[in-house]
Amino acid sequence: MSGIESTTSVAVLGPGGVGSLVGALLAHEGVRVVCLARQATVDRLRAHGITVRSDRFGSFTVPVEAATRLHVRADAVLVTVKAPDLLAALDAVPPSALGDALVIPFLNGIEHVATLRGRYSAEAVVPATIRVEATRVAVGQVEHTSPFASVEFAASAANGDRVGQLAAHLRGAGLEVNVRTDETAMLWEKLAFLAPLAILTTYAEAPAGAVRTDCRDDLVACIREVTEVAKAKGAHVDVDRLIAAIDGVPASMRSSMQRDAAAGRPTELEAIGGAVVRAADRARVPVPVTRRLVEALRDRQPTVSP
Repeated sequence: MSGIESTTSVAVLGPGGVGSLVGALLAHEGVRVVCLARQATVDRLRAHGITVRSDRFGSFTVPVEAATRLHVRADAVLVTVKAPDLLAALDAVPPSALGDALVIPFLNGIEHVATLRGRYSAEAVVPATIRVEATRVAVGQVEHTSPFASVEFAASAANGDRVGQLAAHLRGAGLEVNVRTDETAMLWEKLAFLAPLAILTTYAEAPAGAVRTDCRDDLVACIREVTEVAKAKGAHVDVDRLIAAIDGVPASMRSSMQRDAAAGRPTELEAIGGAVVRAADRARVPVPVTRRLVEALRDRQPTVSP
C-alpha cells in the first residue's frame, strides 16, 4: 500500500464488516473516504477512525470522514449494507446528491441491481461482487479473517473508464480485482455458489463440513437446481466445478445468513434463496428441493415477506 494521497473520493454506505474493511484499505491507500451511517456510528468513526486487524493486510488504524447523508462530491458510493437494510439505508444517498458518482453494490443476490437502477440512473449502477470474510467486532473495528479478498465489477462502455480507475485504487490497496462485462454471468456465478451453502448451513444449523456429510443429497440437488436457473437466465455455471468448490471450503465455515439467523437478526433469505425461487418461477425451471428449504426457513421467520 502506497499511502499516497489521491483526488478520488469514495463514500461507504453501511460501514459494517465489509464496508469498514474496504473503506479502511482505501483510506490507507490515500483515497478520501466518507462513511455514511447512523449518528452514533458517525460520532465514533469521527473520533477514532477504523481499526483493521488482518493477517493479510496487517493491523492499522486510519482516520475517515463520516456523515449521516452524502454531502460531498464522490466518485463512487460503495453500498455495503445487507439486503434487509437496503431501502432504509438509501435515504442517506438521495439521487439529487449523487451527482455523477458510480453506485457500486456489494450485496448478495441479484434483485438489488434493479432496485438501485429504479432509484438512480442505469449507467451509474455498477453490479459488483466481493469475496471476503470480515467481521465488525465493534463500531470502527474490523477483523479480516480470510486469506482472500477479491472484487469483481461488471463494467459497461458508458462507465468502463471510471470503473477502471476505482479498480486501480482497490488493487493498490491490496485487493484482487477483476473487471468483467457480463453482469448476468458474474452475479449468477456468485449466487450459484452462495445460495446452496447459505440455505443448507442455515437450515441445518451446522457448518459447511457437517452439511456436506449429513445433507449431501439436498446440497447437491440444490446446487444442480440453482445452476439450471442460472442457465435459463443466460449464465453457464459448471456443476462439477461448483460442487468441487463447495467441497473445498473450510469444514468450519458458517455462512453469514446462518450467523444472522442464530443471533436472531434479519437474514438475507429472500435476497439469496427467495431470489432463486422467484427467478425459477419466471423461467419455469423446477426447483423442488430449493423451494422446500426456502419455505422451511421462511416458516422459522414468519415476519419476513417474500
